[in-house]
Amino acid sequence: MTLDEYLSRPDAPTMAELRRRMRAFGVDVKSDAQIRQWRHRYADRLPSPRSCVALEKASAGAITRRDLRPDDYWLIWPDLPAPRAAQGTARGTGG
Repeated sequence: MTLDEYLSRPDAPTMAELRRRMRAFGVDVKSDAQIRQWRHRYADRLPSPRSCVALEKASAGAITRRDLRPDDYWLIWPDLPAPRAAQGTARGTGG
């Protein structure tokens, strides 16, 4: 689930509540505007790896690190399996 999908749900927390939840996991988000930028990928902005982990925990797993960083999550978190298309590239086989 994307951050936008999560925040669009009828039972979704407010951005301020999401920020409070993230703070409980050790990540202090400066403002609601920062979450809005991630939500709409303004100027291709993505949450940092640390913020991704906090968002995953703050959403009780509804949003995952994979959802937040679909193009590089396996490079950041090697414990998560790479998508099939990236596995050949990662091994140098070209596909």
